[in-house]
Amino acid sequence: MPDQTILTPFDLVVTDGLIVNASGSTEGTVLIRDGRIAGILDPDAPLPPHKRQIDATGQLVLPGGVDPHCHVGQVLGEFSMLDSHAQASIAALWGGTTTIIDFAIPEPGQNPLQAVYEKRKAAQDTRTDLALHGGVVAWDNTTRDQLLSLAELGVLTVKMFTTYRDGVMAGFDTIEKVMEVLADLGGVAIIHAEENHLVEEAQNYERENGRGDSRHHALTRPEAAEAAAVTRALGLAASTGAAVYFVHQTTPDVVDLVADARSRGVRAYSETCPHYITLDDSVYESGRPELFVCCPPIRSATAMTGLRDRTIRGMVHTLGSDHCCYSSSQKEKYSHDVTSMPNGLPGVENRMTVSFDTLVVRGGMSVENFVAMSSTNPAVLNGLRSKGWIGPGADADVVILDPTMTKVISAKTHHMNSDYSPYEGTEFTGWPTTVISAGRVVIDDDGFHDPGPIGRQLFSKAQLDAVPLLAAPAVGGTQTMITRFNKEELLA
Repeated sequence: MPDQTILTPFDLVVTDGLIVNASGSTEGTVLIRDGRIAGILDPDAPLPPHKRQIDATGQLVLPGGVDPHCHVGQVLGEFSMLDSHAQASIAALWGGTTTIIDFAIPEPGQNPLQAVYEKRKAAQDTRTDLALHGGVVAWDNTTRDQLLSLAELGVLTVKMFTTYRDGVMAGFDTIEKVMEVLADLGGVAIIHAEENHLVEEAQNYERENGRGDSRHHALTRPEAAEAAAVTRALGLAASTGAAVYFVHQTTPDVVDLVADARSRGVRAYSETCPHYITLDDSVYESGRPELFVCCPPIRSATAMTGLRDRTIRGMVHTLGSDHCCYSSSQKEKYSHDVTSMPNGLPGVENRMTVSFDTLVVRGGMSVENFVAMSSTNPAVLNGLRSKGWIGPGADADVVILDPTMTKVISAKTHHMNSDYSPYEGTEFTGWPTTVISAGRVVIDDDGFHDPGPIGRQLFSKAQLDAVPLLAAPAVGGTQTMITRFNKEELLA
């Protein structure tokens, strides 16, 4: 009697593209059934029965993007971010990101467990799958038990800020205690690293000299503050045995600090963001410097170039958007005082394209390493075992990307709930043409097909030593290199 599974038509088959995983690339046909990847056929094999075929000729077939750093609908002081999870996740899908990881940072009066429950409740309308980072601001006699409870809920990554006094700042004594617990749990301490006293000294100095406005933002949060906080956090990770992950690293020096610690056995990881490898501090000389205020600031051209070089060389593990959805009017309100204005840039929709253009098209990074940074490593570091790869058993999150398609980014056409873009009017190459999320085609030539609020709440199974990070050689070898080529050359 024939196997009924074989006779049942596949929901989708993706044919004639180059299937790219972090570990290597191959031509073939991706078979999708019931929200999972059922298999990969040789390119010359006859197609089995199927309901829909997607022709990916001349394009790259990538695992759906995993954005490890999104702030959705967060309230920070006077300002609320303007997007819901529905809006942010739809924008993410347009950009090829099929999984986002948001932050449950305790607001005043909340404890870490309450923050996670509230965030999960707020995220019921998400279109992408969603995981959460927890957050700790201050240690008390309940914190250990709360971390244990978070682990039972599948939240094993915990963010702590070393800046923003009287807000979300955690002292290094708190960070050390949290690291001790996370080391036992197999979790990860996530650190926003800026030494606060150095930031405050710089802010006070610049304000006293008439430079406390957004045009001088980069001076108020110096590179030395980031390096000092990274150094202290690496020391605590070494002494506690905890894994530590540094968000939005902005300089080559801090990437080097992490690399040096890793060479000594510290489980330390670097993330950067598209704006730090694409823009430099000349943006603060523009007519709207407040639109580029983020923390840490956008750095000098020299720092940006050095950071981008290390990213291309494979020294940075992940690409996060650090998505923060504010309006230009919110940014403008306190443009004269960077200590009062909201920090952050909208970016979840453009993370994949901006990074692909910068790193692969212009920088010569292998496509495999791009996949590692934009999808595989974020999934591994956050314990999302079915994400970040294309193969039997993986979630059917697939992005078909045209590596030669060139378009201009503009707030007039993006789908984020923000009326400006930090990349306004800039042309980038490498755009998704089809996006498949959980086996459903949500983006194709006909536009967006809203799947409704079907995104799942994901649970981390983080044990970093269980699955190694994947990173292909940055340049050369047998890896797939994308430069300015014709579509016909892609599969040559």
